[in-house]
Amino acid sequence: MTTLAGTPHRPVRVSAVLDAPLSRWLWLVKWILVIPHYVVLCFLWIAFTAVSVIAFFGILFTGRYPRPLFDFNLGVLRWTWRVAYYSYGALGTDRYPPFSLGEEPDYPARLDIARPERLSRGLVLVKWWLLAVPHYIVIGFFLGGWQAGWWGGGLLTVLALIAGVILTFTEKYPGGLFDLVLGLNRWVLRVAAYAALMTDTYPPFRLDMGGAEPREPEVLS
Repeated sequence: MTTLAGTPHRPVRVSAVLDAPLSRWLWLVKWILVIPHYVVLCFLWIAFTAVSVIAFFGILFTGRYPRPLFDFNLGVLRWTWRVAYYSYGALGTDRYPPFSLGEEPDYPARLDIARPERLSRGLVLVKWWLLAVPHYIVIGFFLGGWQAGWWGGGLLTVLALIAGVILTFTEKYPGGLFDLVLGLNRWVLRVAAYAALMTDTYPPFRLDMGGAEPREPEVLS
């Protein structure tokens, strides 16, 4: 009899739907429209850092990431991803991001991180500053800089601006470019979750492109 074997678990799942049609001109002023979000995110990321420090000691002594702390940091990452998707991390939607730490399932950009029951007490000492260093080098090229919890000036911003210019003249967001932008964002968010101690699963050095998470390969036995 043929059965479906278990597949590797992906604790960080990033997805997005490209809105259509998109405004040909709105992308030129989104930097103004998202200023209120940047202000809030600035304070949220200060809190995110403090919560991560508290979680560090919680994991070190108990092997667990306290659920209220995990849910808060997940909310900050979700909020950040929605703002980036609306603005110059992707320009994939014209729907204004909600001021929310919640899941917001109706918004076109989504992020889910599975909370582990147990985390390694040893890995917590090294993964965020030592093991993640190779990824920091790679995503530094993607991001260019860190502003209010997100980025600006790197490859992602350049690609989003190229998409904006093409959108202005053609009214279309190139599908291949969208897939690449989502793959880069997915890489960044996986690293962010690992560095924030929210998972022990090491982020793959892999560009999983497209708006949907890639399907797990089916292994038959």
